[in-house]
Amino acid sequence: MREAVISPFSSVYASPRVYPLLVLGFASGLPLALVTGTLQAWATVSGVSLQNIGFLTLVGTAYTLKFLWAPLVDRYAPNFLGRRRSWMFFSQVLLGIFIMAMGMLSPSSHLGLLAAVAVIVAFLSATQDIAFDAYSTDVLRDNERAAGAALKVLGYRLAMIVSGGLALVLAGSWLGWQYTYALMGVFMMLCALATVLAPEPEVIAAAPRTLGVAVVAPLSEFFSRRGAVLILLLIVLYKLGDAFAGALSTTFLIRGAGFSTEEVGAVNKIFGLVATIVGALAGGSIMARMGLYRSLLLFGILQAVSNFGYWVLAVTPPHLYTMGMVVAIENVCGGLGTAAFVALLMALCNQQFSATQFALLSALSAVGRTYLAGPFTPPLVETFGWPQFFVFTVLIALPGLALLWFKRDDIRLLDSTDRH
Repeated sequence: MREAVISPFSSVYASPRVYPLLVLGFASGLPLALVTGTLQAWATVSGVSLQNIGFLTLVGTAYTLKFLWAPLVDRYAPNFLGRRRSWMFFSQVLLGIFIMAMGMLSPSSHLGLLAAVAVIVAFLSATQDIAFDAYSTDVLRDNERAAGAALKVLGYRLAMIVSGGLALVLAGSWLGWQYTYALMGVFMMLCALATVLAPEPEVIAAAPRTLGVAVVAPLSEFFSRRGAVLILLLIVLYKLGDAFAGALSTTFLIRGAGFSTEEVGAVNKIFGLVATIVGALAGGSIMARMGLYRSLLLFGILQAVSNFGYWVLAVTPPHLYTMGMVVAIENVCGGLGTAAFVALLMALCNQQFSATQFALLSALSAVGRTYLAGPFTPPLVETFGWPQFFVFTVLIALPGLALLWFKRDDIRLLDSTDRH
């Protein structure tokens, strides 16, 4: 069994297994904007047609399909740095090289080749994500999961700022596109050093004996557990109310609440980002004291209740300070819930198959946001109006909380039982 000592509230982030995840989370998030938003901006200012820019959106398909080759990451690994860090290291080095290669191509004259290199970057980035999610699942002790999840989120979001907003500023006013992408490649190479220095898991599980076992065993092992189907349903439902409330939040703030685009952009970028980071970091510290189940329950309730803030905006005249407070509270609560939820996904993974199981569970967690909140939010708003819709989002959160309470004994066991 892993050691389950409760960390002091103020020192949970000081663990040598936790703080490296900040840099490794940065490495995980850095390539995404470079093959999506930043690449689209480069193509736009280069005069590429709208149709071809739309074609570039397909570059990131690897991120949604990464569970298909996750069993390969579980089964095979170079022996250089251990089972997980080897995949991370070689992915990061290759990412650095190919990100630099993107900068040497021009969207106006080499769009096809640039898109092909971007596809390689997206594939390598998704592979890094598979290995990194598995590594963080394997290396953290039970009481460190929420803190580790919080630093992963923080590092990822900081990387999105660097490769998104900062990269556009650098490319437009200082370095140009070639040197901006070269700089991002250098950042990626430096992150590989953090992978070398990061510790190995205290318990190292043997890899699956064959590729066939790596494909089949993660599913058969998971479904052999008591109440596995209900746990999967909980993963879909836990953040469903949050997903519905956020699906058209920007549209609501502009059209429904009457704020300007500039006001919404400024508040979401400043208060939203800071509040999410605060919530995630606080979630990691609180969970070290409260444990997994009580944290999930408390943060889930706060997530649901925070949606009432949007109802307040829907029934009152627009006021910038009110919007700032509502956005801040909602993002803090969302950050709390995300930290605990990612910790739950980690706790559910068997270390032998953590790459495949985490990839599958994280894909399942997107079902509510992608296939339920996205399609059904517009007709609900059109039918009931904004105020009633946001009351409805609170009700949508209740089935997930009820199922969480029903499965409380199984979830409590994840804090004290070695599943690895």
